[in-house]
Amino acid sequence: MTLRIVFMGTPDFAVPTLTEIVGAGHEVVAVYSQPPRRAGRGMAERKSPVHEAAERFALPVLTPKALRDADAQAVFAGHEADAAVVVAYGLILPEPVLDAPTHGCFNLHASLLPRWRGAAPVQRAIMAGDSETGVAVMRMAEGLDTGPVCIEERIAIGPDMTAGALHDQLAAIGAGLMVRALAALSRDSLDCRAQSDDGVTYARKVDKGETRVDWSQPARAVHDHIRGLSPFPGAWFDLGGERIKVLGSQHVDQAVSASPGTLIDEDGLVACADGAIRLVGIQRPGKQQMSYAEFARGARLKPGIVFS
Repeated sequence: MTLRIVFMGTPDFAVPTLTEIVGAGHEVVAVYSQPPRRAGRGMAERKSPVHEAAERFALPVLTPKALRDADAQAVFAGHEADAAVVVAYGLILPEPVLDAPTHGCFNLHASLLPRWRGAAPVQRAIMAGDSETGVAVMRMAEGLDTGPVCIEERIAIGPDMTAGALHDQLAAIGAGLMVRALAALSRDSLDCRAQSDDGVTYARKVDKGETRVDWSQPARAVHDHIRGLSPFPGAWFDLGGERIKVLGSQHVDQAVSASPGTLIDEDGLVACADGAIRLVGIQRPGKQQMSYAEFARGARLKPGIVFS
């Protein structure tokens, strides 16, 4: 059965879900996305990835700055949607919007709820050293990611997996998961269960003030911090007043006697509080990502130097 869908999303994470919904034959009656933002050197207005994808499908796009006024809510209700699908939209949905679609609003969230409710579940799962995560379809309710979970899928987080790699996997898996949920909804067989009150954690937005590498932490924690922030916004350390991003690292399980932050060998081994990490991917300001070997040659680094 074909459903009338309002799709609400903004970043590239949401694009696969929109694509799969269109491919499944559902009638997408409107796409909501964040308004175009000025970006780049020329500060030209740039449409969101979802906005651009919707235009490729010739779908109508709305970009309200808020949904709290009566006019915006009336427009939303006028779509007469069976359901709304929300994927990283970026605006809070007030109760009149949540209640407007016949079957409600359904959110695709990149964690196994109730763990990592909030804005940055992918980054926080890796930064915390989690060994698994997943993606869930949730029937939305007022509150931050508190609604009942309808369907979910788990995946392992590899020891060297970056936030970028996990983001891409979850986007692809989540797209298929949402289409499965809509198929069940169309058959009136979608079963959603209340979240547990145990194990609730919050994935607060990553602040720029927490991106600096702290070499005084255990090596495993330093490695998780680096990969959890790769590729964006990127963990970094200071070298002679230059902010050096680390986009790839390896955890090295060996005892070292050097002070934290000390470069131990010519292959990028750096001491931490216990053990060490090896630097793999580096990005200097205004440059493309490079290997550690390329970086070390250009910076003329020698063992014994201390990164701060």
